[in-house]
Amino acid sequence: MMKFARYSLAVSFSPIGSNVFAKSFRFPVVGCIYRGNLESSRLFSASCWREQLNGKNGVVAKQYLPPWFSVAPMMDWTDNHYRTLARLISKHSWLYTEMIAAETIVHQKDNLDRFLAYSPDQHPIVLQIGGSNIENLAKATELANAYCYDEINLNCGCPSPRVAGHGCFGVSLMLDPKFVAEAMSAIAANTNVPVSVKCRIGVDDHDSYDELCDFIYNVSSFSPTKHFIIHSRKALLNGISPAENRSIPPLKYEYFYGLLRDFPDLTFTINGGIASIVEVNAAREAGAHGVMIGRAAYNNPWHILGHVDTAIYGVPSSGLTRRQVHLQNFWLSTDASSPTLIFIFPHYSEFPIIFPLIACFSYN
Repeated sequence: MMKFARYSLAVSFSPIGSNVFAKSFRFPVVGCIYRGNLESSRLFSASCWREQLNGKNGVVAKQYLPPWFSVAPMMDWTDNHYRTLARLISKHSWLYTEMIAAETIVHQKDNLDRFLAYSPDQHPIVLQIGGSNIENLAKATELANAYCYDEINLNCGCPSPRVAGHGCFGVSLMLDPKFVAEAMSAIAANTNVPVSVKCRIGVDDHDSYDELCDFIYNVSSFSPTKHFIIHSRKALLNGISPAENRSIPPLKYEYFYGLLRDFPDLTFTINGGIASIVEVNAAREAGAHGVMIGRAAYNNPWHILGHVDTAIYGVPSSGLTRRQVHLQNFWLSTDASSPTLIFIFPHYSEFPIIFPLIACFSYN
């Protein structure tokens, strides 16, 4: 039985074992309201990471497999709910947060859990920040240290008018590589984890391979940045939407592979137009150090993420069935007659939470 309400969804399941339903707090969920002592169950606050530190602020003791596969940061999509689901399916994919503006982190320093907290199961996880004020980028990075992200990434690729236009950051930053180098130096100076840049191959008419090389050279030479995630399309800032910027500008993978050749000491992850595990492995065989997938991993998480651990990392999968993934992704509440999976989201519509769950069952 499925029941839709404005802020809730209830799905009834037959019992699969008393051990699953013995406690209503068995499975951690980000952002849900549940029955219990909220103050004693703050699973996702900064205090959770203190015991993971290895003598230095922001250094996580555990080591992870390389970022051969990652899920792209996507606004309104790669939130805590999706990342919890993704981690249940793949234990080794690198996950990214949505982009968070540095100004938001700085101005909300007394409410950081709302923006930066996450389940410890989501490691390895990268925090992506955006901004055009070096002081705020540095301060935001410093504030984020308490949450022990595994890498800090600067967004230099978003073509949204709110970001690249009015906000003067995102892909607009590619037009000022000197500034990006200074920003990355400030970010790196305030964290002990690696830093990286996600960018396009160009902006409007500034789309030659030489201009891309100039950007990579300046940022890598004058900052500690050694990892670049390259969306292999340029961005058009006037006249088309962010969605059209993901399809109208042609893919130029030759730019990406040229960077591999011309900057052998740097690490490059390819992004854009790759939508299957077969294509991921083909890109890696062609020399890509890593591959990032966006909407394909969101729209079809089981088919994409379900094969990452075995086909890319060569390790066993999580072993969970789709049903088990669904049950473990959200709080389970039990009444006297039957177990019921209950979602309550007072600050969100149902779609962002339910869609990736539906997608798990929608494809073979």
